Amino acid sequence: MASPSPFITLFLLLLGAFAQARDPFACDPKDATTSSLPFCRVSMPIPTRVKDLLGRLTLQEKVRLLVNNAIAVPRLGIKGYEWWSEALHGVSNVGPGTKFGGAFPGATSFPQVITTAASFNATLWEAIGRVVSDEARAMYNGGAAGLTYWSPNVNIFRDPRWGRGQETPGEDPVVAGTYAASYVKGLQGSNGEQLKVAACCKHFTAYDLDNWNGVDRFHFNAKVSKQDIEDTFDVPFKMCVQDGNVASVMCSYNQVNGIPTCADPNLLKKTVRGTLSQIVIRLGCFIIPNITHQHLKKRRQMPLKQASLDLDCGPFLAQYTENAVTRGLLNEADVNGALANTLTVQMRLGMFDGEPSAQPFGNLGPKDVCTPAHQQLALEAARQGVVLLKNHNPSLPLSHLRHRTVAVIGPNSNATVTMIGNYAGKNSNNNYVSLLVNGCKMGCLINNFVLVRTLGVACGYTSPLQGIGNYATTIHQMGCADVACADDKLFSAAINAARQADATVLVMGLDQSIEAEFKDRTGLLLPGRQQELVSKVALASKGPTILVLMSGGPIDVSFAQNDPRIGSILWAGYPGQAGGAAIADVLYGTTNPEGKLPMTWYPQGYVSNLPMTDMAMRSSPNRNYPGRTYRFYKGPVVYPFGHGLSYTNFVHTIASAPTVVSVPLDGHRHSENTTISGKAIKVNHAKCNKLTVGLQVDVKNTGSKDGTHTMLVFSTPPAGHWAPHKQLVAFAKVHVPAGSQERVGINIHVCKFLSVVDRSGVRRIPIGVHDLHIGDVKHSLSLQAATLGVIKN
Repeated sequence: MASPSPFITLFLLLLGAFAQARDPFACDPKDATTSSLPFCRVSMPIPTRVKDLLGRLTLQEKVRLLVNNAIAVPRLGIKGYEWWSEALHGVSNVGPGTKFGGAFPGATSFPQVITTAASFNATLWEAIGRVVSDEARAMYNGGAAGLTYWSPNVNIFRDPRWGRGQETPGEDPVVAGTYAASYVKGLQGSNGEQLKVAACCKHFTAYDLDNWNGVDRFHFNAKVSKQDIEDTFDVPFKMCVQDGNVASVMCSYNQVNGIPTCADPNLLKKTVRGTLSQIVIRLGCFIIPNITHQHLKKRRQMPLKQASLDLDCGPFLAQYTENAVTRGLLNEADVNGALANTLTVQMRLGMFDGEPSAQPFGNLGPKDVCTPAHQQLALEAARQGVVLLKNHNPSLPLSHLRHRTVAVIGPNSNATVTMIGNYAGKNSNNNYVSLLVNGCKMGCLINNFVLVRTLGVACGYTSPLQGIGNYATTIHQMGCADVACADDKLFSAAINAARQADATVLVMGLDQSIEAEFKDRTGLLLPGRQQELVSKVALASKGPTILVLMSGGPIDVSFAQNDPRIGSILWAGYPGQAGGAAIADVLYGTTNPEGKLPMTWYPQGYVSNLPMTDMAMRSSPNRNYPGRTYRFYKGPVVYPFGHGLSYTNFVHTIASAPTVVSVPLDGHRHSENTTISGKAIKVNHAKCNKLTVGLQVDVKNTGSKDGTHTMLVFSTPPAGHWAPHKQLVAFAKVHVPAGSQERVGINIHVCKFLSVVDRSGVRRIPIGVHDLHIGDVKHSLSLQAATLGVIKN
């Protein structure tokens, strides 16, 4: 990817020099009246400072601090604050808290999360979080952004049609949870109580439908078993809270088993608040009106009181809370409890510590946004996320000598904005995208409301056409006017281009007009006449034909998989601002592909009779229900979860691994009958601390090219339990030069990753033989109950 010109660099430096520093949010040292108040004393513990501030606020002031656009309190020297900013895969001005322009014309836009997840690289995920928070802090210091970001989205990609599946780390709960914890650590920093920025894991829980077949997310009642809640949907959120120490969690739009998640004390108080008491629980935007009209009737403040909510993205709590306190429906102590959590986060961010420039991260400014290093990381992330699905003969990598002329064809062939996905990037229609929320009934405040979102601006774009143009002479034809590909008017020119070139690259797939927030897909095939274009171009192509797919969700490309004239297939997801360069690097072998699919690619027939509204994860032959995700579905697939090829070959050998592991029981509190049931130990009755299985795996590169291997470790538990067919229990990355061998250490926490969940939602450790699978290698591990834990080799 080309570096910024010297002129642009000089311009940005000048902007930085003249960028206006942010005034203190509170506790301005120049204001002697307020800066000496106890809540401004940095030397005091934060709980003491919060208590002092709460004692100085009136009820009228408090209720106006319960919403995203919190008011100023001038008499206490506190400015207004906008809580709503987004940083899903780069700082975005989706939400009013961030403004681009002036000294901050853009920010680094990394690949969409589903693409980054395909790297299976937790180190990369945390590194991206660090860069994003650097840029967020820089923009905050310059008065262009907030410090509270409603990211990441860690919902499970349960149904391949979900429009927001692109925002998630995929269908596996362990991957999603590991991503959540890693990205949050990068965003929030590692300075203990101090926060660099405050992250938010969303949307809790069982949210994976936006608008399908007349059912929208605001009115959908997700009927979910206790087993699936514990086993699948809640796993990423628990890991986000427990391992990532996230500052906040956002409840979801939908109901779960008839109760709105934002009004369910069992979900929020027990599951989230019970794990981390001072975590901020936020509402998704414009949710409360639906809750009140559908479920709460006259007792409008129940979410704040019963479910322990702290912050409303919307005006409702500011409008009705004072009246509720007056009427006795709510105690002022409930309001104080909510504010204590939000004020604690602001104090952990340093917002009550005086001058921002004097604080940690106060030196960050325009010079720290869109830096060459940040843009290089965006390129590296895109490279790691590209997945090689097919490579017949092999057709890839292309040769500089033999493939000097390349026909670049397809509606995404010169894409820029499409590469970004949602929640970042510049929309071609005057930088705006309007999303109509339909079907909001029963007095919902956003009935027929058009939500206008200005999307963040990337530092710059390298399209696939530009990327390939750095390696070869290109002949460019769109083939379709857009991804809808409604007609064949442009087919002829595309076919002629393929006849002339040494190789043909078709860049096809989807964009936000097909899959997006508020827009679920209707099927899994390529839109319109795209398949017809691909087949006709492949038939005419003089050289090898390569199909490159951009999409968030899976696509049924069985036709291309089975067509020998289509030599190779790449999935690039939505690869971010540097996506075109990454695609070209893989095509020409500068980068050896290492990505693996983070979700199953199903055939179109899978969804033909499968309602998105059926939330069951496990298959049910009695009702002809296929099950969902690789963990529970056994039917035909186009490409399985974890699939991804390389330009070299890797061979696994287990160097050392235990064959028997004894699980120690806590015999002081529980009887053996209740602890061990059906040859499975309750996790909370076992001594889980440091109970891990250690493996040493040798990975040999038997090919002729250096490569980075993505090693996935699956477990198949003993038969007769309520378990998945198999479950990912560990993953690792290792770079292995051609002809060399590297040893990889893997540690598997027994209670976390070798446990299963019974039908009552109780997590247990199955006793018996667990088969561990690493590629083609299988290792059998026997778990045994014991009073004292020992591990035998």
